[in-house]
Amino acid sequence: MAKAAKTAIKSKDQKAAAEAKNWTKVIKAVRSPKSGAYTFKEAIVHKDKIKDFLAEK
Repeated sequence: MAKAAKTAIKSKDQKAAAEAKNWTKVIKAVRSPKSGAYTFKEAIVHKDKIKDFLAEK
């Protein structure tokens, strides 16, 4: 039964599925100025804007 549901989802909205492949989850390590410890900043960004996200401070 799972295969039938999975197939139905793929065939209904292929355009949205193709668009979703253009987005990426990016995780950036950021150092805290007070303690020096690292924290992580996460975002889901369009694949064309990944370098901009990593370049910002």
